[in-house]
Amino acid sequence: MNSTKDENMEQEKVSNEEMEQNKSVEDIQQEETQKEELSNEEKLQQSLKEAENKIEELQDKYLRLSAEFDNFRKRTNKEKAEIIKNGAEKTILAILPILDDMERAISNMHKSNDADALREGVELINNKFLKTLSKEGLSKIETENADFNTDYHEAIAMLPAADEQQKGKIIDCVQTGYLLNDKVIRHAKVAVAQ
Repeated sequence: MNSTKDENMEQEKVSNEEMEQNKSVEDIQQEETQKEELSNEEKLQQSLKEAENKIEELQDKYLRLSAEFDNFRKRTNKEKAEIIKNGAEKTILAILPILDDMERAISNMHKSNDADALREGVELINNKFLKTLSKEGLSKIETENADFNTDYHEAIAMLPAADEQQKGKIIDCVQTGYLLNDKVIRHAKVAVAQ
């Protein structure tokens, strides 16, 4: 009986040792799992920090671009306003010599009685003025023997045609029309044969 007791005790001892080994294996596995979980958690924390840094960087970049665009928009609006304000400067500078010529002609009208010389002087000034305007891109809309075209002409009168060939043609120009760089700035006012 003693031997059975001893055997039982022996078995219990072995069992206890096996249990302890199993426990230590389980403990080791649990610790490893916890380490893995911690490392996964640490990885997630690191990924979160990286994402937050990236978001912060992108927000800063967005704010800078937004401010830069605002500055660009303000600068271009200011430049546009300045161009509109001073846009006629070039044309005015081109016309000033003609104004000087007109003033000289007026002062000479009082001194001279020669009508032909005065007429010739005014014609010269007029030609100089037309030449200057033409350099700035101004041109007359031709109406003589032209077909009526609503893009360039404004009919202010409809007159009976003398013959069939004159129908739809311009008979008379009441007010000259002008193009500025191929854009109509004033339609020619004309009488049209019907």
